[in-house]
Amino acid sequence: MKNSVYLYILVMAGVTYLIRLIPLTLLRREIKNRFIRSFLYYMPYVTLAVMTFPSILSATGNWISSAVGLLTAALIAWFDGNLFRVSLGASAAALVAELILSRIA
Repeated sequence: MKNSVYLYILVMAGVTYLIRLIPLTLLRREIKNRFIRSFLYYMPYVTLAVMTFPSILSATGNWISSAVGLLTAALIAWFDGNLFRVSLGASAAALVAELILSRIA
């Protein structure tokens, strides 16, 4: 079992290296296609959203308070854009919603 752990690590390192190496070797010219450039520009944002959205809705253990926090974060981000205020406001809104829901139940 101990030897296979090193093999797993080696395979993971190789795959990670190949994922970064192949685009560098295949794409030597600048990408001129507008669609592909737009796709590559928005890819990090989409990936981050896909990874974090399910966690947002299950962060508090109650989907209602999580949704309140999400909506509050979206509203503060839309009107203000300050990341500190967004995180603080969303956390406070989720906390207040959780306290209200615990009083009701």
